Amino acid sequence: MAVIGYARVSTGDQDTALQVDALKLAGCERVFEDHASGTRVDRPQLTACLDYLRQGDTLVVWKLDRLGRSLQHLLAIADDLGQRGVSLVITTMGVDTRTPGGQLLYSVLGAVAQYERTLIVERTRAGLDAARARGKRGGRKPALKPRQAQLARQMYAETGPDGRRAHTVAEIAAELKIGRSTVYRYLTVDQVITT
Repeated sequence: MAVIGYARVSTGDQDTALQVDALKLAGCERVFEDHASGTRVDRPQLTACLDYLRQGDTLVVWKLDRLGRSLQHLLAIADDLGQRGVSLVITTMGVDTRTPGGQLLYSVLGAVAQYERTLIVERTRAGLDAARARGKRGGRKPALKPRQAQLARQMYAETGPDGRRAHTVAEIAAELKIGRSTVYRYLTVDQVITT
């Protein structure tokens, strides 16, 4: 009957130290750590952690959202753990699935976590819509100015005395200090011929 911890942060520059300390304080003998978004299902250390757990073990996490923000995924994990005889403890929320009250609270907290994620998505969309209404465009700036894009097209269309292209895509990319894929993006479909 092992007590195993799982810690997760969203990005590589964040640190799991706070979670790891709390998990060790909760009696965890081993802690698996991931650096990945909670919305991702394919987290290697979470997979390793779940595979490591055996009947009678307890999985301890610091907060519910460390496992994930999708209610469906959280409930699937809890259901899988329950079927395998593995308990789940969430230290900051007092959730312990070894009790009926803990099972109910886990389901409610999962719904709240999914609701929070939905609100974040809605606020992001509303902010983008408001910015568009004010005439602002999001996303990456164009790699080429219109004059440079025209030059790329002219260089690509130019032929030598032998009837072959005077410039390769690699030469155009080097001249404009951009990647080859960017050159292809700026060429019209009818100009793109396999070279």
